[in-house]
Amino acid sequence: MNTAADMIGTKAGPRVLYTARVQTTGGRDGGHSKSDDGRLDISHSVPGKGTGTNPEQLFAAGWSACFEGALLFVAQKARVKLPPEMAIDAEIDLRLGDEGFSLEARMNVSLPGVPREVAQALVADAELTCPYSKAVKGNVKSTFNLV
Repeated sequence: MNTAADMIGTKAGPRVLYTARVQTTGGRDGGHSKSDDGRLDISHSVPGKGTGTNPEQLFAAGWSACFEGALLFVAQKARVKLPPEMAIDAEIDLRLGDEGFSLEARMNVSLPGVPREVAQALVADAELTCPYSKAVKGNVKSTFNLV
């Protein structure tokens, strides 16, 4: 049985829980990505063209799934039961400005039936817990909305 210390890591540093391995060829316009286990096997296309997905959609899916996991984690610690109809609508903007390309994100979180002040606290805690949110902090303008 894992202890809390086992889950977090050691004094030497965090423990690796999983490593994703994906090879991409051809970039965002006509490219392809495939994971080493074959579970992910997708074609890419630029937004509005072709039939593939684009990096912004993949980022939105990955971040929102990770954020939902963080919400579940912080809710469990706070002993708050989350509704089965919980949802996160992620919006990722690809922007072009004077400094080049950038991203902007909105996470629209729906927690029906959870009191607003409790839901806001959970979203704030999940933002501090989610690895994606930590990774982009200070680099991607991010807004977390309770809807």
